[in-house]
Amino acid sequence: MNLTLERGGALSSVDLSMPRFKGTVIGFWTVTALFCLQIGFTAYAQLRLPQVAEAFTHLGFPDYFRVELSLAKLLGVVLLLAPVPARLKEWTYAGFAITLGSALVAHLSVGDGPEAWGWAAGTGVLWGLSYFFWRRLEAMPASA
Repeated sequence: MNLTLERGGALSSVDLSMPRFKGTVIGFWTVTALFCLQIGFTAYAQLRLPQVAEAFTHLGFPDYFRVELSLAKLLGVVLLLAPVPARLKEWTYAGFAITLGSALVAHLSVGDGPEAWGWAAGTGVLWGLSYFFWRRLEAMPASA
């Protein structure tokens, strides 16, 4: 990083291309790992924990949907972490956006409080950050 002071005490332009790229990569993998851990945990909980199965019943969903959603989440985690074509990754992000948005709508429609829908909202923030960093990485030239 080259910093030089110009006359008058102002800093001249700084070449931050490499640190910016590294920061984007680190940001992407950090948030994406947290997002995938959260989604993986919810998929496990939906398959194994009886109280989560009861929550799905409370929301009005059939039991098979809980299993189907869990398997789709696990597949989505694999696709986000694997080196797959950008179009497939884009569809994976879209699927997670629909899932998280639907979870918020489902909880709000039955009158659940923040203790129920807060997890979906927090996971949505992780989703948004992961998607933001992924798009930044996709927009960078291959030589960066």
